[in-house]
Amino acid sequence: MGFSEAGRHSRMGDKPIWEQIGSSFIQHYYQLFDNDRTQLGAIYIDASCLTWEGQQFQGKAAIVEKLSSLPFQKIQHSITAQDHQPTPDSCIISMVVGQLKADEDPIMGFHQMFLLKNINDAWVCTNDMFRLALHNFG
Repeated sequence: MGFSEAGRHSRMGDKPIWEQIGSSFIQHYYQLFDNDRTQLGAIYIDASCLTWEGQQFQGKAAIVEKLSSLPFQKIQHSITAQDHQPTPDSCIISMVVGQLKADEDPIMGFHQMFLLKNINDAWVCTNDMFRLALHNFG
């Protein structure tokens, strides 16, 4: 279950451990998302929450169902920036800014935030918030 960072830090130099774990998680997440969204269940737990464009989902099953049923065949994410912080209770909060291309749609910006928690030596995502960077001022 989850995502283990074992053996992934030697090549990352002197970055703080939470940045190493956070960026490894981000790489793993978008690789799964872009290649086979049905596999994303491995990084969530039953207590996990997802807010997707304002819609709330709770639990691994509901989250995977939502992500698997998104209406596109293929998707590709490019990460522009990512920031990671340790929390006082030993979790890691990660914020991602990037662009995505779904099927033949135009490229769109997005923001995503993850809260990662270590459970039984694996990092899982307990909280996930996603928004397209769409600005409707009208």
